[in-house]
Amino acid sequence: LCFRICGSGEIVGELTLFTNDARYLLTAKVIEPGEAAVINKEELEQQLLINPPLTLEYMRWISKHVRRTQTKFRDLIMHGKKGALYSTLIRLCNSYGVPLEDGSIFIDVTLKNQDLANFCGTTRESVNRMLNALKQEGIISMKRGKITVHDLNYLKTEIQCEDCPADICCID
Repeated sequence: LCFRICGSGEIVGELTLFTNDARYLLTAKVIEPGEAAVINKEELEQQLLINPPLTLEYMRWISKHVRRTQTKFRDLIMHGKKGALYSTLIRLCNSYGVPLEDGSIFIDVTLKNQDLANFCGTTRESVNRMLNALKQEGIISMKRGKITVHDLNYLKTEIQCEDCPADICCID
């Protein structure tokens, strides 16, 4: 199961702060060249205790992170595989979407069907079937591993989308 794609300025490994004998429950994988910085856990904890502006900003970040995670789980649990895929496509549009002149949204990130399945907590075969059905209905099209969403409102209507702000309804 894949939870998010992180980009510049994102934090990973935050679940172990303020935890004694922490165990990492998740893993991270680099998919593009980049740089990562390491912050000593004890030093960060100490700074959060003595630096109120830093603490407030960290609490805001954690709050937003929790909201993003909760909405993803809600879509997966309440709407099943189809809802998870539709939610993932909506989130990809919000995170990597490039509006086209015809009103479609080009998702400018290459994902394999297995990657989409990992976001949805389902099998690649299920994702293949659902994507093919969406293609046949003209809701999406695909070319070289990239998806164009032609009818975003269809996806939103199918999962009773609440139109969360894009900074919450995203794949990050």
